[in-house]
Amino acid sequence: MTDLESLHDSLLLRRALSRVWLVSLAFSLAFLLTGCGLGSGSEAKAPFAATEADIPPLPLDRYQLGTKEYERLTQARHRLVQRCMVGFGYAEFPLDPKDPQRGMAALVSVLVSSSPFGMLDLDDARRWGYGWDPKKSMEWKPKDRVMTEEEYGVVHGPGSGGAATIHGRKVPENGCSGEADKQLIGGVKDSTRMWSYVSGREHSLTGTEPRNGRIRQAWDTWSQCVVDKGLGRYQNPDKAFADKAWQRGSGGNTTRTERELATATADVECKRKHDTVRVWWEVRAEIQRADVERNKATYEAVRRDLDVVRANIRQALDE
Repeated sequence: MTDLESLHDSLLLRRALSRVWLVSLAFSLAFLLTGCGLGSGSEAKAPFAATEADIPPLPLDRYQLGTKEYERLTQARHRLVQRCMVGFGYAEFPLDPKDPQRGMAALVSVLVSSSPFGMLDLDDARRWGYGWDPKKSMEWKPKDRVMTEEEYGVVHGPGSGGAATIHGRKVPENGCSGEADKQLIGGVKDSTRMWSYVSGREHSLTGTEPRNGRIRQAWDTWSQCVVDKGLGRYQNPDKAFADKAWQRGSGGNTTRTERELATATADVECKRKHDTVRVWWEVRAEIQRADVERNKATYEAVRRDLDVVRANIRQALDE
C-alpha cells in the first residue's frame, strides 16, 4: 500500500471517531474526499450557527488539507497516473477509469452526520430527522471507461497480477499509481506524521471535552431543554444522533418516526435557544489553541510538509 493509499484509512478513522457515521464500505478507495474546510485560521468569536457554513475555522484546520484541496489532490493523482500510462503506450488512457470487475463494485457510501457540532439545519431536522434525503446519498465511483486487465496491471504494478514488463519497459513495483504518489509527496519530510498527527491530536482533544465544565454545562442545558419538550434525555447532541431507536437500515438512513423527527427538531431548537454551538466552539478552539502552543514545532513541521504537497499538486496540474 502506498503512502497516499494509506491516507484513506486514516481519514476513515478520523471521521468514524469524530465527524462521520460510517455506514457502509463496499470497496476501498485510494482517497475518501471529506474533511474539515480549510479556513483562514481566524479565531474570532463564533457567530450564531444556523448552518455549518456559519461556524468559523478551528485552530487545527490550518494544519490539514481542506475538502477542495483533497479534490485537487485526487485530480493531480489522476493526471500523473494518466501521464505515466501514456508513457507505457496507452495513449487513450482515461483520467478516471473504473477497475475491471473483481467481484465488488468500486463504490463507497457514507452518511455524513451534520456538522462537528451535531444537527444545525432546522428544516432538515423537521423533514429528515437524523437521516437524510435518499436522493442525496453520497457515492464515489469512477466516471470513465473500465480499464482492461493489462492496463490495471500497469496502474497497480506486478503485485496486482500484472506483467513485470510492458512494451519492453519495466513496470514499477506499485505501478503508475505508486509513481504518482511518490511525486505528490516528493520532498515531504514525514508523510506518516503529515497525514495522521493532526487528526490524531484532534480526536484526543475532542475526547477531553466531556470533562470540561463549560461544555458539560452547555450540554446539560441543551439536554434539559430537549427533555422539557417531552423527549428523551441525552448526554449531548452526538448521543441523540446515535440513538439506536432511529433504526438505521443497512444503508444508514433512519426510519424517520414521529419521535425521531420531534427529537431532531428539539435538538436544533435547543441549540439555538441556548447558543450551545457558540460555547462548544469557543471551548474547542481554546483547547486546540493550547495544544498547538504546546506542540508548535510538530504542527509547523506538518504545515511545511503540506505546503510541499500543495506545490506538488500545482506542478502536476501545470499551474
